[in-house]
Amino acid sequence: MWSLCGSSIRGPVACLFVCGLFVLAAQEDPKLRVRVVHDLSHGGADNIPKLEPYLNDSSIDVRIEAVKAIDDIGGPRSVDPLLKALNDADPEVQIRATDGLVNFYLPGYLKTGFTASIKRAGTSIKGHFTDTNDQIIDTFVQVRPEIIQALGKVARGGSSMDARANAARALGILRGKAAIPDLIAAIKSNDDETMYEALIALQKIRDPSAGPQVAFLLHDLSPKVQSTALETIGLLQDRSTIPQVRQALDRAKDAKVRRAALTALAMMPDPSTHTLFLTYLRDKDDNMRAAAAEGIARAGNAQDAGTVDDLYKDETKTKAKLADAFALVSLGRRESTENSPLYYLIDQLGSRSFRDVAQAYLVELARNPANRQAIYPYLQQSNATKDEKIGLARVLATSGDRDAIPYLETISHDSDGDVAQEGLRALRTIHARLG
Repeated sequence: MWSLCGSSIRGPVACLFVCGLFVLAAQEDPKLRVRVVHDLSHGGADNIPKLEPYLNDSSIDVRIEAVKAIDDIGGPRSVDPLLKALNDADPEVQIRATDGLVNFYLPGYLKTGFTASIKRAGTSIKGHFTDTNDQIIDTFVQVRPEIIQALGKVARGGSSMDARANAARALGILRGKAAIPDLIAAIKSNDDETMYEALIALQKIRDPSAGPQVAFLLHDLSPKVQSTALETIGLLQDRSTIPQVRQALDRAKDAKVRRAALTALAMMPDPSTHTLFLTYLRDKDDNMRAAAAEGIARAGNAQDAGTVDDLYKDETKTKAKLADAFALVSLGRRESTENSPLYYLIDQLGSRSFRDVAQAYLVELARNPANRQAIYPYLQQSNATKDEKIGLARVLATSGDRDAIPYLETISHDSDGDVAQEGLRALRTIHARLG
């Protein structure tokens, strides 16, 4: 490794003399200061106070190297310097500081966030966001309010659109409810990526008060933004927009926008849309059939069970069949036979392609005490698989009540370490949620 005292001169006095000369040279040469920062990055948390002054360096290369070093060291002592770095005028520094703060609460994020792909050529920064945006901290994790405030400031007016979009993504991951006004400002940025990331953040935060402020995007010219806005309206259940969502469905030429519009309507069922769902149950697009079945499920009209059951038996597409199963359980079909709708949903927890869909349906179903009682026997079966136990632990962590605690305690003592860990995590979540 390069050393400050790499001279051929020997002796403590000579070494001090060489180091002194180096410090003087480093004051004039940014490349030497970068080397100093690089060396300090290998010293652990004790070196963070030594790195922090370099965040004020006149050279952008030095400041970038300093924030990278603090990111890599991580830990509690990194938080305050990274908060400071969010105020930097350079977008790369802001982006790296943002990802470092997320990484503190979600270890490993630096390998998947925007920072992982970032490249710089002069003043130009290139990078890309991952296609999946489903990361979020556990509900029992408490984020310092000043972090949410600082990230909100970047999302509202960061030094580049990439920095703003990245901060918006961070706010979603960290459940930054206090920054909702900043996210609303971000969706008015006229930058598609920033608008998209801010909308996804609002979906994760799930505060219904944001719904009416999203409605203006229901007719956006970008199919990506429009479909995401429709999804957000549905998740936030802003029923005042139902007429506008129906208009978007009727006028949509893009398939994703049509699906998002029908899915949004399915999230907030209304007597005026019941016939619409019955019509789309037989649509040629399995995504539209699935959305229609979700609408039937949430409408809760028991007389629809016979129609859905006929379709469930003949359905060949997994996504639509899962939605049919969700509808049937919602309408009272809770039997535990091998071919039952509930069995089908739980069995799909072992599917790599559809486990997330099945888990989402089960989370919603488990809010009903009668459905939870129907789910518990599956946890007690000797042939319950690892994926089923983990999936149901996550379901109960999100939707379970106190009656779920004994079952989660059993899972937390499972012989499989991964299952036991998920059981413990679910117990922490449910205790934090129930108080």
